[in-house]
Amino acid sequence: MKKSLLDVLFMSEKRKQVLLLLQDSPKGMEEILKSLDTSRQALLPQIRILEEHHLVDHHRDNYELTVIGKLIVNEMKPFVDTLETIDSHISYLGTHDIDFIPSHILKRIKDIKGCEVIEPSLVNIYEINMDFVEMSKESSSLFFIFTFMHPAFPTIMEQFIRNNINVSMVVSKEMLKKITEEWQDEFYRFVSSGKVKFYLCQKDIRLLSLSLSDDCFVLRLFSKDNEFSNRQLFCCNPEAYQWSKDLFEYYLKDSILVTMLSSRP
Repeated sequence: MKKSLLDVLFMSEKRKQVLLLLQDSPKGMEEILKSLDTSRQALLPQIRILEEHHLVDHHRDNYELTVIGKLIVNEMKPFVDTLETIDSHISYLGTHDIDFIPSHILKRIKDIKGCEVIEPSLVNIYEINMDFVEMSKESSSLFFIFTFMHPAFPTIMEQFIRNNINVSMVVSKEMLKKITEEWQDEFYRFVSSGKVKFYLCQKDIRLLSLSLSDDCFVLRLFSKDNEFSNRQLFCCNPEAYQWSKDLFEYYLKDSILVTMLSSRP
């Protein structure tokens, strides 16, 4: 009796890897064996199953997806990537609030597959991610969303201005009030520099912070019980960066530019 296609796809890691490997182009047996780090004896029974289910054809020692195989693998790849992304970050994504992420961005969660979850030590739990700050000094533009502000914020912002970096910052109403009251002189100096733009978000911001340089981002989410969490998602790959930039744009489109006149108490 033939296996169901679901069993064929997901009950063997080797079969799944062969299908994904052949997605882009046909491959010779030796290339497949080398890529999967396996033996011909171990792999041939699995390839036969793929052939019996009309997913793979072979000509001499070269293997390729059938039309049906291409159809299935094109649908299978995003699903597998999503599963692997959630699996690799389940301790973070499963314990932090992601309900606020809009569906068109959330369904692309696979894009953050290569990200790293950073968990600062207890003594550094409230410190800024200095690795990101140092990398940011080489950027042409920076983008931030903040619902809290570190005491070192004014000093770091001065460094960005001296480095001629354009900064766009989306903040909540409460955060803007705190900045304009507690760092009033610094705030007006930042805005008057022409390098820093503050945007007041008109929607509820349900994340702690999002920081983007030219290439990387750091995302901090609230825990599921709505408590502060300093565990951070850090990433520098292009797909993940675009994902984070789209999240920033989601909040920016419902934000109002804060001018010197409108921001004075």
